[in-house]
Amino acid sequence: MSPSVASISTTTLSAGDWVEVRSKDEILKTLEKGQLDGLPFMPQMFGFCGQRFQVFQRAHKTCDTVNRTGGRHLDETVHLQGLRCDGAAYGGCDAACLIFWKTAWLQPVPGPSLVQISNARSVARAAEATSCTEQDVMQATRAPGSDDADPTYVCQATRLPEFTKLLPWWDLRQYAEDYTSGNVDLRTIAEGALYAGYFGLTQLGQRFRGKQTLIKLYDKFQAVRGGVPFPRRQGKVPPGVKTPTQVLGLQPGDLVRVKSFEQIRDTLDGANKNRGLFFDAEEVPYCGQVHRVRSRVNQIVDERTGKLIKVLGNTVILEEVYCKGHYSDRRMFCPRAIYSFWRETWLERVVPSTGDAHGLAHGAVE
Repeated sequence: MSPSVASISTTTLSAGDWVEVRSKDEILKTLEKGQLDGLPFMPQMFGFCGQRFQVFQRAHKTCDTVNRTGGRHLDETVHLQGLRCDGAAYGGCDAACLIFWKTAWLQPVPGPSLVQISNARSVARAAEATSCTEQDVMQATRAPGSDDADPTYVCQATRLPEFTKLLPWWDLRQYAEDYTSGNVDLRTIAEGALYAGYFGLTQLGQRFRGKQTLIKLYDKFQAVRGGVPFPRRQGKVPPGVKTPTQVLGLQPGDLVRVKSFEQIRDTLDGANKNRGLFFDAEEVPYCGQVHRVRSRVNQIVDERTGKLIKVLGNTVILEEVYCKGHYSDRRMFCPRAIYSFWRETWLERVVPSTGDAHGLAHGAVE
């Protein structure tokens, strides 16, 4: 198991830097059993060899979606712009997770700004690793002894606790690196700190029956400044009553408007779930916006078990609609950019027309 406390990051690549993915042979030399420092190199990543990409964000930290321990720390790792898992090697998983890239698999190249970094530590360690083959990488996508009829998959998401270290939320170095890496600007950090403090106050207010008053004050303030309403509220469907469902038959490319937060709360139970799917606080900022459907979600790899599971109900992913870590417990500003899953009952169709300019202006559709 990984050490329990994070060290200071050694990654010097920052958001916006340009890199080129190294050749297949170079990358294979860094791997042992398809992994480097416990991080799997997934088969579909070979398709990006020799291509240039911008760094989306420095992955100096991430969130633990396996054991729910909160924030986790990584060294020498980044996310690249737009590069997500296609699920082909994992039974057709539809989660489209953002891929982790070790800096040993990349080399800096001239872009809008010339990047000067040293991968000496990564290269030195990689030289000591045992070289593996592309077939080894393919075999590493399944757990040893996995049943072909019901495989147990191994991917970056399922292995996350093994290649990361526990990162306490109170370790202020992470927030400094959020800023110096270019991941987050100072205003966002300040707003996050204010929200976290106010959320703590509402929890304290719950003991003295003042929570609802504090939430109303928060909403009034946000309404004046055009901000997001208090995002952590319970659903309204009473216990024992089945949550509603709706079938829109959405397909990739369709335009939809996310319903208001209050409308969505009408579809959620006390655990903020609709037919078992959780509606997260990170989805609240997208309420009222117009977006395009990216893909449908029919099955995903369960990160805890490695098993492929069916996603029941009518569920989609929207283009560029992902968790930004603004309201997350113990994992503020996580750069993992996990796509949100949306029940069709939380959405409504939008017919493209010149009269819909107002709605498009408030969404992410170009």
